[in-house]
Amino acid sequence: MSEAEELRRVAEGLRAMPKQIDSKYFYDQRGSELFDEITTLPEYYPTRTERALLERWAEPLVRRLRPASVLELGAGSARKTRVLLSALERVAPDATYIPLDVSAAFLGETARELRAEFPDLRVTPIAGDFTEGIELREPLPRPALFALFGSTIGNFGHERAASILRHAVEHMEEDDHLLLGADLRPGPSKSKAELEAAYNDSHGVTARFNLNVLTVLNERFGTDFHVPAFEHVAFYDEAEDRIEMHLRATSSTSVTMPGAGSVTFAAGETVRTEISCKYDRATVEEIFACAGLTVDDWFDADGRYALALGRPAE
Repeated sequence: MSEAEELRRVAEGLRAMPKQIDSKYFYDQRGSELFDEITTLPEYYPTRTERALLERWAEPLVRRLRPASVLELGAGSARKTRVLLSALERVAPDATYIPLDVSAAFLGETARELRAEFPDLRVTPIAGDFTEGIELREPLPRPALFALFGSTIGNFGHERAASILRHAVEHMEEDDHLLLGADLRPGPSKSKAELEAAYNDSHGVTARFNLNVLTVLNERFGTDFHVPAFEHVAFYDEAEDRIEMHLRATSSTSVTMPGAGSVTFAAGETVRTEISCKYDRATVEEIFACAGLTVDDWFDADGRYALALGRPAE
């Protein structure tokens, strides 16, 4: 997609009702660093809960599946994935790890760290936007394990989530699998208040992460968002079963879109920057089915978070 086409899409989103910005624009170098910091915050339970599940199940899974390659979508720093890679190195030390991420600079740093930490594994990073498709440079060693952690799939509505998973299915063969991290809905073991706190941390890191999207648009497309004119807002929408993150204009402001006119914000008007859908098993099974996958196994952390293992549907 050309830069002009991307900017046109951004402008369309800002003129939509409600206004919205694609969450992929969070992830420049600074955005990736801020998100990495978010995952270490005491309020942000998904990362440590998912990591605990991986620590319990990674080695049994690797021994069962015997993957010759792991392709991770939206790898980032691969902090949690190191648990899986440790098991992979013990069981299949000549395997290949392919981290795919939109931020090439951040991905390069991750690859260098992983090569030093796991010298027996082959690390071959790919810079790209997995939400638009997966372009492989060479055939995957088989069987392959595709991974999408951090409940990243929750950043998309169910239809789009299925479409994104279908990009992976297009590259899967009969013995391949996909391991998906899914944050679960509030319930007896997780309150709505705890869920909302994860997106409104006391250190303000999530707020800086959210506001950084405006800096990314300014630097990439030449827009002129006045970042201090906006503030972070996040809340749980019970009807939609999702967290919504917004940026709210603190006063009336106008933004120039080079070659695409301008957009005006009234005081108090918001632009949605991210959704984070919350799931139960039935919802994940439905999304998998739409993507051409079958749930092969389900690893649940007391109703707080789950790992779903899928395989291509027959």
